[in-house]
Amino acid sequence: MNGQQEQQERWLSRCLQIGFVLVLLLLWYLGTTYWGISGILLPNPVMVLHDLKEVLGSGEFLPDLEVTLFEVAVAFALSCVSGLALGYLISRSPYLIAMFEPLLSSVYSIPIILFLPLFVLFFGLGPWSKIALGATISFFPIVLNTIAGFGYVDRIFITAARSMGASNAQMFRYVLLPAALPVVLTGLRIGFTIALLAVLGSETIASFAGLGHRIAQLADAMETVRMFAYITFAVAIAAGLNALVSSLERQAKRR
Repeated sequence: MNGQQEQQERWLSRCLQIGFVLVLLLLWYLGTTYWGISGILLPNPVMVLHDLKEVLGSGEFLPDLEVTLFEVAVAFALSCVSGLALGYLISRSPYLIAMFEPLLSSVYSIPIILFLPLFVLFFGLGPWSKIALGATISFFPIVLNTIAGFGYVDRIFITAARSMGASNAQMFRYVLLPAALPVVLTGLRIGFTIALLAVLGSETIASFAGLGHRIAQLADAMETVRMFAYITFAVAIAAGLNALVSSLERQAKRR
């Protein structure tokens, strides 16, 4: 019965999400067709769809998409390795948790995008400045969730495992990891989303290639319809990747 109820709630949430998107599209169409909104500021969605079909059909987006996905993949990989390793090491000591968790949380509250000029100064306008920014920003939710996941496991489980003679490897495999996994996976999902947004945002400011760079170029040239076509494509890519990561997270939590 609970499974059926969960499925119904899942379908209801999907319907609400789809309905929200359809209402936005309807308002967009009505505003640009009947309510006098300037096409320079907001082009008609039918024209945007037409240009989007041209972009997808010609394949002109492929070089920019390849650059963006490369930057996101490398940035996320770097933040995963560093965030998981450091978070686990800190979580092993209550003293280190008390010292570093507030410090990391404070740094995370700083809008790190402000330091993009420094990353560009150090790494140039190529992909590595975007990778460095994305890895830096996504590092914090990963390390903080890793600390929270491994550092606050119920002491009863640890004491019981130790009393039964569990080794360090067995403690990690059968006690710490299962207890911490849901929180860690949430941190990874948030880190991935932030890395993607950071890369796209920094590409619009200072870059030679990428989807964000193409959108900024079209905005400078006042090609509004084409720009919105690329924005729609970038949003679809971001939503698809986020849905994929969320699905992997749910599957991993069920195991």
